[in-house]
Amino acid sequence: MEITEVRITLKDSPDKKLKSYATVTFDSVFVVRNIKVIEGATGLFIAMPSRKVKHPCPKCFFKNELRSRYCNQCAAALMVDVIPQRVEEPVNSQSEHKDIAHPITQQFREYLQKRVLEEYEQEKNKIKI
Repeated sequence: MEITEVRITLKDSPDKKLKSYATVTFDSVFVVRNIKVIEGATGLFIAMPSRKVKHPCPKCFFKNELRSRYCNQCAAALMVDVIPQRVEEPVNSQSEHKDIAHPITQQFREYLQKRVLEEYEQEKNKIKI
């Protein structure tokens, strides 16, 4: 599988960790939008598009965000620990999100990250000129 196009949308605020969004086209037939370029402690990396995990209200079955205390539809009290956590796993914000699309192999993840970060640097340099 080849990456045939990468489009970068830079974010305006330079002091934030989120630097840009990328749209990547594969083999000119498949598109993945909202890949984030983020400034981490060790440099830039990409984060794949994700969605927040939701759980249903036991009374009305409305889907509420994870760790909500009350239902947004009927105001019934919700059980906070609907999704059991492993003892060794700390509860963090990453467990609240689930990837929509992601690379299966480390080799392809590195290829994707390299291409997106190269395009990000080119787009950033266009602004400086």
